[in-house]
Formats: sequence, structure tokens, C-alpha cells
Amino acid sequence: MDQQTQTELEAAAFRTLIGHFQKRKDVQNIDLMNLSGFCRNCLSKWMVAAAKDRGVELSMDEAREHVYGMPYDEWKSNHQAEASAEQQAHFKEVMANPALTTDG
Repeated sequence: MDQQTQTELEAAAFRTLIGHFQKRKDVQNIDLMNLSGFCRNCLSKWMVAAAKDRGVELSMDEAREHVYGMPYDEWKSNHQAEASAEQQAHFKEVMANPALTTDG
């Protein structure tokens, strides 16, 4: 596979992932972090870092709006639930183990 095709396929997969996350507003970021070590905010940070690497200005707010499909504050007020004590405890365990999280 040539590099251009690979890049196009990766971009298409990323867009599909973003679309899936935008549809699944019921899936909380803490659940994503606890299960996979990354969440919507990580994707936003990765977009900002990729933009910076390419000399493109992209704010965290702009990246989050792209990932969430709406301004972050709107998403939080309409879709973010309070994390349970169990979720928070698991999150602390995950975050304490660098092998379980991304570098985002």
C-alpha cells in the first residue's frame, strides 16, 4: 500500500471514530479512559499536537468542537454525567499505570 492510500484510509477511520463518538453521547469519557486509556479529550489533544507539528494553528477549543461535534461546555452540560466513586477510583488506578494510558 502506498503512503497516500494509507494516509487516506487512516483519515477515513479517524473520521468514522469521531462520528461514532458523536453518536454515542451516552458513553462517558471516564468509561473510555477506564477501558482504553484514552478519550475524546485525548483525541482533541492529539489533533492539536498534529496541527502544531505541521505549523497549523488549532486551539484546544477548536479541536474539542471537532471531536465532540459541539462546543465542549455544551457537551459537558448536556451529556456528561457525574462520575461514580467506583469510576473515579478505577480512573486513578489507570492513570497511575503509564502502560495503560496514552501519552496524550
